[in-house]
Amino acid sequence: MSRQGSRDTAPEIAVRRLLHASGLRYRVNAPVPGMARRTIDIVFPRSKVAIFLDGCFWHGCPQHATQPKANAEWWRTKLDKNMSRDRETTEHLAAAGWTVLRFWEHEKPEEVATQVRAAVVRRLAEQTGR
Repeated sequence: MSRQGSRDTAPEIAVRRLLHASGLRYRVNAPVPGMARRTIDIVFPRSKVAIFLDGCFWHGCPQHATQPKANAEWWRTKLDKNMSRDRETTEHLAAAGWTVLRFWEHEKPEEVATQVRAAVVRRLAEQTGR
């Protein structure tokens, strides 16, 4: 597990490149406000939009998640905790007025970037009253 990359994954980089090319500026791996040891993959602080690009195995993708056979009980507990932590983080940010978008690593970067752009533009319009 120590070799598993937790940031700057290929899906994250692909989405970030598309967002940057479209003129959006963001922060990466920023801490979740009010929560220790948790980070947001892509953050738009001004519009309060948080983007998470979740790995299928680690976060329990309904289409692609697998169940390890060796040490199955330990892995089930570990992966359940990950999913619980994801829900808790999403609820915390939403309660603080953030728009939270979660995507799976297998989703097409172009589609993810389109949805993210729309959410950022919508939030900025709401804030400025346009």
